[in-house]
Amino acid sequence: MQAVILAAGLGSRLEDKTKYMPKGFIELNGIAIVEWSVQKLINAGIDKIIIGTGHCSNFYDDLAKKYSVIRTIKNYDYANVGSMATLDICVDLIDDDFLLLESDLIYDKAGLNVLINDRRSNIVLASGATCSGDEVYIEIGKNDLLKNISKKKDELANAGAELVGISKVSLKLLKSMRLFFDKNKKDFPKLDYEKVLASVSTGDCPVFVKKIQYYAWREIDDNNHLEMAKKEILPRIIENESLYSVEREVLLNPGPATTTDSVKYAQICPDICPREKKFGGIMRWICDELSAMVGKKENIKTVLFGGSGTAADEAMISSCIPDDGKLLIVNNGAYGLRLAKIAEVYKINFEIYESSGFLPIDIETLKSKLIDGKFTHIAIVYHETTTGLLNPVPEICRFCREYGIVTIVDAVSAFAAIPIDMDRDCIDFMASTSNKNIQAMAGAAFVFCRKQALENIKNYPMRNYYLNLWSQYLHFEKSKQMRFTPPVQTLYALRQAIIETKIETIEKRYARYSACWKELVKTVDELKLKMLVPLKHQSKMITAVLEPKSPKYNFDDFHDFAQKSGFTIYPGKISQADTFRIANIGDIKVWEMQEFCRILKKYMEEI
Repeated sequence: MQAVILAAGLGSRLEDKTKYMPKGFIELNGIAIVEWSVQKLINAGIDKIIIGTGHCSNFYDDLAKKYSVIRTIKNYDYANVGSMATLDICVDLIDDDFLLLESDLIYDKAGLNVLINDRRSNIVLASGATCSGDEVYIEIGKNDLLKNISKKKDELANAGAELVGISKVSLKLLKSMRLFFDKNKKDFPKLDYEKVLASVSTGDCPVFVKKIQYYAWREIDDNNHLEMAKKEILPRIIENESLYSVEREVLLNPGPATTTDSVKYAQICPDICPREKKFGGIMRWICDELSAMVGKKENIKTVLFGGSGTAADEAMISSCIPDDGKLLIVNNGAYGLRLAKIAEVYKINFEIYESSGFLPIDIETLKSKLIDGKFTHIAIVYHETTTGLLNPVPEICRFCREYGIVTIVDAVSAFAAIPIDMDRDCIDFMASTSNKNIQAMAGAAFVFCRKQALENIKNYPMRNYYLNLWSQYLHFEKSKQMRFTPPVQTLYALRQAIIETKIETIEKRYARYSACWKELVKTVDELKLKMLVPLKHQSKMITAVLEPKSPKYNFDDFHDFAQKSGFTIYPGKISQADTFRIANIGDIKVWEMQEFCRILKKYMEEI
């Protein structure tokens, strides 16, 4: 769903506060009220927000730079017209049913949830009496139909509710509203959208009212409203919304990663048959958006599967090598070894290039091995989560492109943190999963394919039925459906995670991860602990720390000590050294890593 925010007004009743800025930028608790609204819309799964601007429109243009989901359009005649004229100029940007909001609202997010989950196409949100002094009254007819709207209570036979300023509008209703406006704008240029809503509510296109008697909200039109919002309404909203919070467990294991509450709640959705066109559209959107994160949409195809990252790896290894192919697998950790085990199961002609699990690959030796061994394919892990070693995948893959060697990359814990361009980096096939840096829930796997490389495998032997890459791709392209039942709720969560990733950006996400890593490294140094991988070769996402020699040290005790404070840690996974691993991927804030470091210090001091 999309949203439209009407934000052109002068806000003159707020006097000097809005002389040089729109009233949507009045701050409560340090955040502009329109930004509060934008955040709630994003958390509700809205991936397109159109803002009709006017007075001091540059403020909204700057907000659009911060939130990639926002598009702005200016009503240059804002001082002389009403809110319906602003909605009218937004029409060319609207291509689906949408939520319509005013810019000067604070509100409980429950209102959005109620409208989104109501089956009716056109709904006005209403509340009981607010005693705000600037009420817009609603007369509700039979079967909750919107009968009339007026600021004058005595104009209504029964003023049973108050307009909140949030509505759900269908494209069909929008068309009726525009026709009404076109007929009347010459005589009534200052028509408000709500008056038009009431005027076009008919049997053919009915508008309903959803009343929440004690709904927490406030429109801020004057200084009295502002004080009421600060002292009475905002505290209620914060208290109400705190009831939705999920217990916070910070996962410092290498995945699944910590998720936002909005990603968790995205799984709570109406039951839907995954064969419906609507759900096919959601999967198409997911594939297109994932592809755009690793190259040009027209060059990259994303193939979805239900499963873990290993499912995506198995899809690649079993699907991308012909019978006469020869595969070299780089093994410098548990996940390189896993690729080899998959190849062995499918009786693929392969060899292993052994490399240190904590020192960089000898690239020149690897290159010689590839050429001398006449290998047609290479498989390598981008970020070896066994130790946190980052492999020089782009350099290796560019060399392979020169010699016509097909590149197969496990990017399970690299994608969505390390900026990747598959064309630039010469990667043909690349696997990842929903439960790592994209910060969604476990259960969805995907393989990124360069289009030409994917076309080349269509006649390769079908070694695996469920995980065959070409069959899965071809079926989806024809039907917009997976061949087998998809993990529906997991994909809704992935959709939400993609929206949040686009807003944060991959570059800023990696910068956040890096800032957390620096806090950890600083503490490790202070405690005189040692890290397995040399600093300059670390990914800055997972750190393998050598266990202290103290006889009192016990990983299980350490794990339980950290978990009492809401942190989950993970043991080492390399036979050559005794380590524990700390990951800083997922929805982890720097202050949370600082708190974990305090706990780490406390435990180490106690032993």
